[in-house]
Amino acid sequence: MAYDSDSTLDLSRYASLIDLIELASARYGDKAAYSCLGKETSFNEINEYSRQFAAYLQQETNLVQGDRIAIQLPNITQFVIAAYGAIKAGMVLVNTNPLYTQRELIHQFNDSGAKALVVLSDLLPTLTEVVEQTPIETVISTHAMDLIAPQPQPEVPFATVTFNDVLAQGSKHDYVPVISVLGQIAALQYTGGTTGLSKGAMLTHGNLIANAMQIKSRLGSKIVEGEEIFVAPLPVYHIYAFMVNLVLYYERGGCSVLIPNPRDISGLIATLGQYPFTGFAGLNTLFVGLCHQPAFQALDFSHLKVTISGGTALTQAAASIWQQTTGCTISEGYGLSETSPVVSLNSPGLEQLGTIGKPVIATQVKILDMDDNEVAIGETGELAVFGPQVMLGYWNNQAETDKVMTQDGYFKTGDIAIATEDGFHKIVDRKKDMIIVSGFNVYPNEVEDVLANHDSILECAVVGVSDERSGEAVKAVIVLTDPNSDTAKAQADIEQYCREQLTAYKVPKIIEFVSALPKSTVGKILRRELRK
Repeated sequence: MAYDSDSTLDLSRYASLIDLIELASARYGDKAAYSCLGKETSFNEINEYSRQFAAYLQQETNLVQGDRIAIQLPNITQFVIAAYGAIKAGMVLVNTNPLYTQRELIHQFNDSGAKALVVLSDLLPTLTEVVEQTPIETVISTHAMDLIAPQPQPEVPFATVTFNDVLAQGSKHDYVPVISVLGQIAALQYTGGTTGLSKGAMLTHGNLIANAMQIKSRLGSKIVEGEEIFVAPLPVYHIYAFMVNLVLYYERGGCSVLIPNPRDISGLIATLGQYPFTGFAGLNTLFVGLCHQPAFQALDFSHLKVTISGGTALTQAAASIWQQTTGCTISEGYGLSETSPVVSLNSPGLEQLGTIGKPVIATQVKILDMDDNEVAIGETGELAVFGPQVMLGYWNNQAETDKVMTQDGYFKTGDIAIATEDGFHKIVDRKKDMIIVSGFNVYPNEVEDVLANHDSILECAVVGVSDERSGEAVKAVIVLTDPNSDTAKAQADIEQYCREQLTAYKVPKIIEFVSALPKSTVGKILRRELRK
């Protein structure tokens, strides 16, 4: 059966994201909206700076409404100003990973047709061979510290303008308000491209506003207007943090603490110590990494009431150590770039650990077999979604869009899921990550969850590798808690533990110990790197 949340969603409050940004700015005024590198920026300032940015785009460039503008920045206030400014100018955001290679940048800029780029000045040298191979005409560069004290920019063989100059020139012009509607594209959110070239999910103003309202409904009293301080360690160019920090918490009058470099754990902890933070978003690797730090354990968590996990399956071990350390439970959710992103979310304090919660309001979910027919409750199948947060389709790619949409308009996620009798869902694994051992399905998430509960294991990942006898074999790649451990003894202990916890064909046939697992910038473990 299809699972349909029984509440309707009222989107009449905002005509577009421009409306949301402007109204929130007026509502919260001089209250701090963002804090980054020790500098707070108010709602009024964000509104004024973003208007100046929009005015520059309108008056000083050849860009017109509907053009695409790429933003390649880490979590700094300039990202927010540029994103809101582009939206106010009626343009389409192309959120771009700062760590992309030249090849990846050329593909994304050409595929999106981006005519402008806002980029971290440190990355300018990488663009030397990129700009001439793409439609980009305007390059705006900024140093992370520019809003605090302007910094020198590297010299490059193409024209650039600094972010501070953009604001200065924009301030000399009047911003010309544009009319956007809910059905217009606001952002192209590119997928990870793990199965080939990345695709741009077309997210509309309505998609993003709807998803913010859906999450707000699920969080309920845990998100109080004008009172929240939400820490943003995950990159805001990723749809997960973009939605939480640039849409939801801005609309609610919260202050987002932007963390430019979450890999600097000591720096992150030092920043956390400066705020009575009420919300936090992360993934397993970040939760576990923080909780093993004595300085983190010593922080004041008395105000923390919401911790959200998404992007990868939450392990029992990560949930347990986080709650023991902070006193706060973790609400696991589920979403994708194509769904703006949230499809389902556990209610804080009422979580069913091991599930992704129930679908958010106005969202219908089906579990489908290989022929797009619904399966019975308790059977596994591909999770498919219908709701106001589902993308229009992939940018300039109808063939790929057709592959993921059912005849009745459901988006097929590519994730294997199972439904419970009470309406919760569990993600079993990605279709492409499933391991088939002698005809039996092995889901890496299940094996990883077992391994993560072993005392000597800090992190782990499970993949399938070719095997002459069984077709595929289960391989576990493990980071030990104690790097000086006797690996032979550790392997024997882990193998025995797995035999006690797992059916024989699920027990890892190969165990490899490493000092660190390969991860994406969001913190997801890159299984494809481990299959090599």
